[in-house]
Amino acid sequence: MGKSKVYFTKDITPEAVRKLYDALGITLPGKVAVKLHSGEVGNQNFIRPDFWQPVIAKVNGTIVECNTAYEGKRNTTELHWETMKQHGWTEIADVDILDAEGEMELSVEDGKMIRKNYVGDHLKNYDSMLVLTHFKGHPMGGFGGSLKNISIGIASSHGKAYIHGAGDVEAFWNADHDSFLESMADAAKSIVQFFGGKMAYINVMKNMSVDCDCCAVAEDPKMADIGILASLDPAALDQACVDLVYRSEDPGKSHLIERMESRNGIHIVETAVEIGIGSREYELVEI
Repeated sequence: MGKSKVYFTKDITPEAVRKLYDALGITLPGKVAVKLHSGEVGNQNFIRPDFWQPVIAKVNGTIVECNTAYEGKRNTTELHWETMKQHGWTEIADVDILDAEGEMELSVEDGKMIRKNYVGDHLKNYDSMLVLTHFKGHPMGGFGGSLKNISIGIASSHGKAYIHGAGDVEAFWNADHDSFLESMADAAKSIVQFFGGKMAYINVMKNMSVDCDCCAVAEDPKMADIGILASLDPAALDQACVDLVYRSEDPGKSHLIERMESRNGIHIVETAVEIGIGSREYELVEI
């Protein structure tokens, strides 16, 4: 596979998000799902609604999320709706909790660890997807990028436990770590296949804590913001973000690098490419 194009700007504004989406040259058809992170109550780092609003409006999208598999304010549909309202998401667009009425099973063709993926049942109502991701660290995944957003992020509450356990829900917290990362890549592949390539991805590199937006108590970011990136290839996009962290001249990057390396975070990208989702080779086009 040849090099994928990844568009980049240092301008971290809502207008720049729209500009990068336009650079992708894609028109997402039909009913557009917009996958983002609603933010756990108490988290100070998640990307706020007003930042994403212009691009969501541009695609006339519906914000979609799934319930979590751990304690918090998003682990039931009722609590998740309260969080969506509290954080202001319902004020900028329609919102859909995908697994509010159950889940559906997607097959994973030639997966490394899992052969099926459980996602919110409402996913069947959408024709295409815009993936809006806050790139940052993660306590388990090392980092959270587009691949994680479309795997764990779109999985139902039960599906999240299934991925974490590498196919064994009972092994939620103690599955082999690389097997968990490989299961996330497998799940991501099922989503890419479901939409048949009718997807676009944008990663925002700001507020890059070592912790995820799912953490109610998260560390403050130690490194400076970098910019916004967009691509039609989620593997290339996540690889480019990782590379920009390493290339940063900010000494604060050491905290995020330690988190990524200690969790072997890049393995999700390695596996995604191995099973046919995109390329690690890319051309960075600055806008």
